[in-house]
Amino acid sequence: MNDNKLILIVEDSDDDYYATNRAFKKDGNLSNPIVRCEDGQEALNYLSQEWTPSHPKPAMILLDLNLPGLDGRLVLKEIKNTRRLANIPIVVLTTSDDEKDIEECYDLGANTYIQKPVKLESLFDAVQKLKDYWFQIAILPKGD
Repeated sequence: MNDNKLILIVEDSDDDYYATNRAFKKDGNLSNPIVRCEDGQEALNYLSQEWTPSHPKPAMILLDLNLPGLDGRLVLKEIKNTRRLANIPIVVLTTSDDEKDIEECYDLGANTYIQKPVKLESLFDAVQKLKDYWFQIAILPKGD
């Protein structure tokens, strides 16, 4: 049902991006394209463009909080305050387990908050569960 819907990963760390991407594709069952933005401004630039077949609206955004320049909290706030973007599910995937960060992200409209596991196998397990929920169980909004 959610095949071929774009996943936007906003992540500045090459290691974290490649591990997350690998985790999404580990079992070979992900036909969703993945696009990476390396900072908050790049993500907002991507999201501000018109949706086309070659530039689709994301079905889900994985957002790191600690980004260079425009940080993830500001990106989250901007997305959720922009009518045409507000219904895109945002999963905060970050190293922080600070209660203040967690509460702030949910207050700003995050759909899920996940602390990045340190071990690669734990990351694979977390991403598999995330993928199962968002792409097998949840019904996502239709693209524009």
